[in-house]
Amino acid sequence: MSENHPSVLHVRGVFLPDEVERDAWIVDGKLTFERFSGEAETLVASGWVIPGLVDAHCHIGHDRTGHLHSPADLAAQALIDRDAGVLLIRDAGSPVDNSSVQHREDLPRLIRAGRHIARPRHYIRDLGVEVEPADLVAEVERQVARGDGWVKIAADWIDRGSGDLAPVWPDDVLAAAVARAHELGARVAAHVFGEDALPGLVAAGIDSLEHACGLTPELFDACLRQGTVTVPTLVNLENFPEIAAKGAEKFPTYSRHMLALYASSRKRVREAWEAGIPFYTGTDAGATVPHGLLRDEIALLVGADVPQHEVIAQASWRARQWLGLDGLVEGADADFVVYPADPRRNLITLYEPLVTVLRGKVVQAAA
Repeated sequence: MSENHPSVLHVRGVFLPDEVERDAWIVDGKLTFERFSGEAETLVASGWVIPGLVDAHCHIGHDRTGHLHSPADLAAQALIDRDAGVLLIRDAGSPVDNSSVQHREDLPRLIRAGRHIARPRHYIRDLGVEVEPADLVAEVERQVARGDGWVKIAADWIDRGSGDLAPVWPDDVLAAAVARAHELGARVAAHVFGEDALPGLVAAGIDSLEHACGLTPELFDACLRQGTVTVPTLVNLENFPEIAAKGAEKFPTYSRHMLALYASSRKRVREAWEAGIPFYTGTDAGATVPHGLLRDEIALLVGADVPQHEVIAQASWRARQWLGLDGLVEGADADFVVYPADPRRNLITLYEPLVTVLRGKVVQAAA
């Protein structure tokens, strides 16, 4: 970059998680802590700097009206998330090709999981690609090729015969599918609400349990041994009472079960955290949950008595590391948000960003 074109940016603040106040420069989109001797524009002279928030369970490509195909509509969803401080999204399944989001430098980084893999009549209609158990492994292969190292499987749903949540896939088929994804270098996320599907998922070596409100201590040791994590999506679980009410007349057992899962969800999140099982923040934004609620998810996790500093860490630099991206280190891509105070101490700070930098460019700044 020539001095005739002084587009180097400078920021000074306390960088997390190191808790060191320092100067940093953005040169050619990269972060450096080596003093830059040329002309630079100072964005902020003080603040708390984190590498943005991560929505680890988000759906870019559908909403209450149906599937979205226009790149402008897809971008609009991603912009709502970005303006809430989210600079990295793991898309947990989309019914459409949302790769256009990856082509815009002003939108959050997107790690795609292809389409949900579901069984006919065992998931939300038209949302996923539907296959019978005999075809699950082959479909996993197709969706691995479609995504960015993740596959999403719908692993439990209401069974109309029993009138309650039930596993969708036979355990041996599920194990073969997860093993094949791992052979192909991909990780597998599983939608799971209830308790009954969890033993088979964990035995299969599942990587990420989405929602996981039925997770109990009997499975903690196995999760820890193989590195299974959870994405609780508490902001989505707030819909459980309404879901239960809608199904109460036709499926009373299911309705009671959903209410019980909701009632115990905070306790189970806290127990899993106390056992050492990593959790990451996700909103399940899409059809029933609006985009831009990652900060609400953080507040709900704190409300479940998980320490605030732990929630912020999991929502930012630890989640980036889990998904394979650097934090605020020398030579990393310059993705960060600067806040006026330490967000680990006051969540209100998350609603008051001073400046947001994505791919080395300012995308949002306080007036």
